[in-house]
Amino acid sequence: MSESVKMPALGESVTEGTVTRWLKAVGDQVAVDEPLLEVSTDKVDTEVPSPIAGVLEQILVPEDTDVAVGTDLAIIGDGSGSGAAAAQAPAAEAAAAEVPAPAAEPPAAAAPSPAPQPATPDAAGTEVLMPALGESVTEGTVTRWLKAVGDQVAVDEPLLEVSTDKVDTEVPSPTAGTLLEIRVAEDADAAVGDVLAVIGTQAAAPVAAPAPAAPAASTPVASAAPAPAPAPAPAPAPAPAPAAAPATPAPAAGGAGGYVTPIVRRLAAEKGVDLSTVTGTGIGGRIRKEDVLQAAEAQSQAAAAPAPAASPSAPAEKKAAAVPAVDTLLRGKTEKMTRLRQVIAERMMTSLQTSAQLTTVVEVDVTRVAAVRAKAKAKFEAAEGTKLTFLPFFIKAATEALKAHPKINATIDGKEVKYHAVENIGIAVDTPRGLLVPVIKEAGDLTLGGIAKKLNDLAARTREGAVGPDELSGSTFTITNTGSGGALFDTPIINSPEVAILGVGTIVKRPMVVKDAEGNEMIGIRSMVYLALSYDHRLIDGADAARYLMTVKKRLEEGAFEAEAGLA
Repeated sequence: MSESVKMPALGESVTEGTVTRWLKAVGDQVAVDEPLLEVSTDKVDTEVPSPIAGVLEQILVPEDTDVAVGTDLAIIGDGSGSGAAAAQAPAAEAAAAEVPAPAAEPPAAAAPSPAPQPATPDAAGTEVLMPALGESVTEGTVTRWLKAVGDQVAVDEPLLEVSTDKVDTEVPSPTAGTLLEIRVAEDADAAVGDVLAVIGTQAAAPVAAPAPAAPAASTPVASAAPAPAPAPAPAPAPAPAPAAAPATPAPAAGGAGGYVTPIVRRLAAEKGVDLSTVTGTGIGGRIRKEDVLQAAEAQSQAAAAPAPAASPSAPAEKKAAAVPAVDTLLRGKTEKMTRLRQVIAERMMTSLQTSAQLTTVVEVDVTRVAAVRAKAKAKFEAAEGTKLTFLPFFIKAATEALKAHPKINATIDGKEVKYHAVENIGIAVDTPRGLLVPVIKEAGDLTLGGIAKKLNDLAARTREGAVGPDELSGSTFTITNTGSGGALFDTPIINSPEVAILGVGTIVKRPMVVKDAEGNEMIGIRSMVYLALSYDHRLIDGADAARYLMTVKKRLEEGAFEAEAGLA
């Protein structure tokens, strides 16, 4: 009995994903819920676990292939026929070893080759499907197979890595068994639901396929000792195993000899952890996020202690190490765009080609906001459990203004306009993979504290690759904080199908003309910021954009946030 592994639905709008890496190979034993493969969609990177225990019989979708939700990815069997297969393989090898003795019968050596053929994709098994990794994801790319045909896989053991326009993730095996077939090769796209591989019983495992190579190796042995040929025959038998091993060099790429998922690799890079020094506690010695976090904590503690002693020479070493930026490693290289980068590029061009975009900019005095934040941030953090940055103030003001100007919070659908009843605010977040936009759902109903907590949580988890696909979809209006990088302002591209996006520049102190209580003008140092609203002129006129921005400007310059900041 066998069961297929299908591409799961990983979000409301996700219709496809990419098999980025197989964590098991055909023939591997897998346990229930053991990761079979990694899948990537436009929302998340995740592992697909095995639904049953057994042997991975077939891999139907190779790495870097996009598949639709519901597509068979692999086939996992119960391994009931493994014994028969094992008996047949040695028999075929023994026959092959004896035949070469008469040098005049090379055709007989070819006879055993059909014996391994029962390990074809026609054998019963469980299909591994490209899972759905987000609402809008319809396909993905198989970036890496973690298992080769003939490998044993356990349930939920990672089989492959998949990449989409949102995430890089692993697809786990839905069943235990032998990886019989990989149907989607690395760097190939597969739609959600496409079959990536087939997992079945050991009986069907193609591990015995290399057996025909044994006669060639055993020919000298047979000529030296024709009579006891059956005795040495078992010696060449193990040869096929090493022959299959080179098919899975990928898993060795991880630290400490274990496989490392893209999420863990990114986390290690962010924490500065050398994966080769980390001992994995996951299945098969896989390094998990918890292992990296523990290593990072131990590393920071160890670094803190010797700091005073190393202070004379440490500064020079640290400066030398900090000079080469990571991006400098790309100089002179040519590489394939990641799935996420491809989708970002496609969506940026689609947005520009389907909407009439222009940008209106206003200058805002946020001196009062800065004063409120300075007074409240310590008390706010103690009460809310999160830091109070400037961005929540802008989100709060922008969200309130959307209620007063619903045209800015709308979507064009053909010849119809949909005015949204809620304010779902997308926040552009820079991650190692590229730009992602997690969404603060129903932000219009949140207090300043609620917005700050949601913002900090989503931003942190987005950078760690720990957000779900539904958290990266459903926005009705987007805010991008380009000021965090020091930019005064920019002209952001609308996050289609929205009709507007607000860019927040960096806050700078400048001498400005201000009025005292009596209306006298004077020069004062003020905290100033530029707000840039890009909008779709098909729906929003320049006057509409200006009115919206002036509402936001007025709210911020009044600075009446004391109560929500905990000062009242």
